[in-house]
Amino acid sequence: MAAPPVADDHDRPPPAMEPTIPARSDLHDAIAWIALGSAVLLGSITMDRLERQNINPYTVPGLLPGLLGIGMILLGGVLGFRSLRRGALDRRGEPPVGHLGEERRRIWVVTALCVGYGVVLIGHGLPFWAASTVYVTGSILILQRIGRDAEERRFTPRSVTKALMIGLVSSLVTHVVFQELFLVRLP
Repeated sequence: MAAPPVADDHDRPPPAMEPTIPARSDLHDAIAWIALGSAVLLGSITMDRLERQNINPYTVPGLLPGLLGIGMILLGGVLGFRSLRRGALDRRGEPPVGHLGEERRRIWVVTALCVGYGVVLIGHGLPFWAASTVYVTGSILILQRIGRDAEERRFTPRSVTKALMIGLVSSLVTHVVFQELFLVRLP
């Protein structure tokens, strides 16, 4: 009995190439990250240093946000430099990317979810862990629903349970870490 022929990599069709992100789009993103990082850095610099309470300078409230702001500025600069090297300022224009509208819709959905979390859920009666559980679970389910894969868009008891467990565990871990380890009182 002969063994079935073994398919090697040369017999397979090449994988579908993901469209590359246009250099100009990367430049816009870089500018946004640099602006956001600058705002975070400025906000951290202007925070109360609590000198009157003899707080150790390495534990001041604005230290971590300041470092994160610096990181955003640096990485935004790297992204901007890379986009300029790829021709972001070239006047010829770039071919339109088919999935750009879908990506923009996702960005607006994520932005709306974040604003809803910060404005509606946090600080209005719900404990932090409950508000965060609702946010994380809802975000997973909504982003799954607008995903590209038709199989993943369907809600099943397993997918809903998985999203709920991820939301609950992540919010409880965040709550415990910030309250017990960092001694930050959460709303």
